[in-house]
Amino acid sequence: MEKICFFNTKSYDIKWFDHYNKNYEIKFYESRLNKNSAILASGSSGIISFVNDNLDKDTIDILYELGVKVIALRCAGYNHVDLNAAKDKIKILNVPSYSPSSVAEYAIGMFLTLNRKIHKAYTKTRDYNFSLNGMVGFDLKGKTIGIIGTGKIGEELIDICKGFKMNVIAYDLFPKKDSDIQYVDLNTLLNNSDIISLHCPLTKDTKYLINKETLQKMKKGAYIINTSRGELIETDSLISALKDGLIGGACLDVYEGEKDFFYEDKSDLIKRDDKLSALVSMPNVILTSHQAFLTDEALKNIAKITIQNLDDFYGNKKLKNEVKIKG
Repeated sequence: MEKICFFNTKSYDIKWFDHYNKNYEIKFYESRLNKNSAILASGSSGIISFVNDNLDKDTIDILYELGVKVIALRCAGYNHVDLNAAKDKIKILNVPSYSPSSVAEYAIGMFLTLNRKIHKAYTKTRDYNFSLNGMVGFDLKGKTIGIIGTGKIGEELIDICKGFKMNVIAYDLFPKKDSDIQYVDLNTLLNNSDIISLHCPLTKDTKYLINKETLQKMKKGAYIINTSRGELIETDSLISALKDGLIGGACLDVYEGEKDFFYEDKSDLIKRDDKLSALVSMPNVILTSHQAFLTDEALKNIAKITIQNLDDFYGNKKLKNEVKIKG
């Protein structure tokens, strides 16, 4: 029986992995994977890793020396993996799609909460304050939402927004052919959207897609939603735009410096991240800890597909979810 080292374990991970695992001896560790914790994989031929692990060259090299042959990512993104270091050494597998609706539903839920001040209402009424001052929002019907990235999650959000009778426009580096999606160029989307939602992967072409220049092109008072990757947004520029009133608000489930904070209880931390502290203190920002994916259906599918990826690898079958390493 192959031994698999499972890093970055949370209590909610174990249920479905135990359910689907029939062929492996899995050792669960709470430690995040990095060059210092990689030694835990000693004796294992495979590892299961998460999005906020650090799979840089040093970590990859240590895993390879330990005899690790496959890294099964229990996530879609792989920007945290040094693919060049893994080339011809370790196979990288991912879960490209597990529940697009979970993320799309969360994105619109975050915006509804911010726009209609639901989070503030909850806090106020618990203090027996039933005043409606400062609680005015706006209707979504008839507003224009710009979707950046029209993969499965983007498409799900488009369907949801059409249900709200919103006008939907979209931008994608690779527009889908024979689609009824109304594609526009990026400048048109920025200029005309009341709300912009990001649903694209983090690549060299999309890093800091939202920056000082693009924020200035946005419709004054527009809102931005990010449930994809933190580094799609240049945080300093976002904070300035929020302070200056260039944009109306932001719903952020991701943050570019999140790996040192997210998924952990840091409430007792004295020395805090200044940018993160600035964002969470703003009344027109909702920031959550990369949890848009967190539904029972998504966790079930992540475990099922991750185990199937390992079955394909050890069974010498076609690796349909292999992350291709170019060059």
